[in-house]
Amino acid sequence: MDEQQNHPESQRPAAPASQPSSGGAPTGAPDHAPGVVKRHRGRNIALIVAALVILGVVLWRWHPWGGPGGGASGASGASGASGARSGGRGGRGGMANMPQPVHVATATQGEMPVVLTALGTVTPLATVTVLPQLSGVLQDVYFKEGQMVKKGDVLAQIDPRPYQISLENAQGTLVRDEALLQTARLDLKRYQTLLAQDSIASQQVDTQASLVRQYEGTVKSDKANVDSFKLDLVYARITAPVSGRVGLRQVDPGNYVTSSLSTGIVVITQLQPISVIFTTSEDNLQQIIQHTQNGEQLSATAYDRSNTRSLEAGTLKTMDNQIDTTTGTVRLRALFQNNDNKLFPNQFVNTRLLVDTIKDAVIVPTTAVLNGSMGQFVYVVKADNTVTVRPVKTGPVDGERTSIKSGLQVGERVVTDGSDRLREGAKITIPADRPRAASGAHGASGAAAASGASGAAGARAHHGRHASQASQ
Repeated sequence: MDEQQNHPESQRPAAPASQPSSGGAPTGAPDHAPGVVKRHRGRNIALIVAALVILGVVLWRWHPWGGPGGGASGASGASGASGARSGGRGGRGGMANMPQPVHVATATQGEMPVVLTALGTVTPLATVTVLPQLSGVLQDVYFKEGQMVKKGDVLAQIDPRPYQISLENAQGTLVRDEALLQTARLDLKRYQTLLAQDSIASQQVDTQASLVRQYEGTVKSDKANVDSFKLDLVYARITAPVSGRVGLRQVDPGNYVTSSLSTGIVVITQLQPISVIFTTSEDNLQQIIQHTQNGEQLSATAYDRSNTRSLEAGTLKTMDNQIDTTTGTVRLRALFQNNDNKLFPNQFVNTRLLVDTIKDAVIVPTTAVLNGSMGQFVYVVKADNTVTVRPVKTGPVDGERTSIKSGLQVGERVVTDGSDRLREGAKITIPADRPRAASGAHGASGAAAASGASGAAGARAHHGRHASQASQ
């Protein structure tokens, strides 16, 4: 136990020789306490200095005055740093007062078309289901599915032999009855001669004349039968009633077909020309009638479903004879030649009908017109690169262009992009003017190297650029 108690004491450092002990007191802790306190204090000071150095480096790297142009000279650097601090204390309010980058456009004068846009359906002028006119076995089919055919082309053949036999039988009956008619006419001529000689009674002559007329009727009936069987032979050859595209075949060769076949043999749809049926409000009806009743043909254009690609151009053909009371609209038909077959039956298209053209209209991009509590308005750019809110009344719209009825003059500039950050009297910068602003800032920073005041202005401009980048 004594060895364990004396062991810590043996590890203590020996007292310096220059410090004598007083009063025979032990040479342990009381003599060494001041040195330990000094060492701890020095260590704390070193840590604090290191922390301040690190903090200074971080602040130098993070704050705007730590950039390459922040320390051009001692006085200018100090004043620039103080200006940057004051700007930084401004926070978001300082950034809100900064000029906002926008895109602008100039109001121009030109022609604005008055266009009615409506969703339409491509409707063929003729859709025919080819049905057999008589009964028989379908021998051959001469068309291919999806083929373009012309009116009169042979599509299929029904077995004609039964109708050929019936035709020959009718022709034989006609020859027999024509011979009987000829004999009756000769007898009538002889009877008339004898009657003139007063050799026979007149009643016999009248009877023979009636027999001649009877045979004449029989011959006429026989000729009709012959023509009927000839027509059956024509019907045995099924031809295209209209020009167009044939659909899918409904009956295969070898089947027995009748005139009551519900599905028909094939369906032919006329594609050239083709029409588009669309509707418009009854409010536009008088404007359309005003142009069409003078014989003027209104131009119509069919666009795809995205309303971006033009498919075909045509003219307004006609309109319906009554207004749909449930929707308050009237149906119109536009005619298109469709030479490239871009319009397909039952296809949905966007139809644009050109009704009129406004001359000398004030035109701006559609993106410049905004909607607010006051109605429609635009941001007008003034000469000092500030904007003002201007209420406007718009006219017809043609895609990316909008006509202005009132509130704007030709030549005035309006904001087309970046208006969400603007308000009345806000300052703006235009991207086209940025190269000149950059060269001016570069000259100011060069002058800052020679003058302290201009150096402070350069520091504030540098901080403004950083603030705008942070806000973006």
